Amino acid sequence: MLSTGEKALTAIALLLALWKANPSPFCFFDEIDTSLDEVNAERLTHILKGEDLNQSQLVLITHQKTMMEAADTLYGITMEESGISKIVSVKLEK
Repeated sequence: MLSTGEKALTAIALLLALWKANPSPFCFFDEIDTSLDEVNAERLTHILKGEDLNQSQLVLITHQKTMMEAADTLYGITMEESGISKIVSVKLEK
């Protein structure tokens, strides 16, 4: 009996193993960290920023602060006026 977070970590490990065996220049992850707690989300960011995966461009859709802090660039959508969406981007420097 695995918890939700453990199931998510198992699935992420399988995805990353497949990706490492057959790397691609571009990868898109949609909310892979939703069932992870903050500690495990931080571990995932270290793995994604590691040497093995550093050659690929990653797009992550997330709401977790930990994952956003590790990003190089953030993109968001805001609605200042009703019915009018605006894209906002922020480039983060270290």
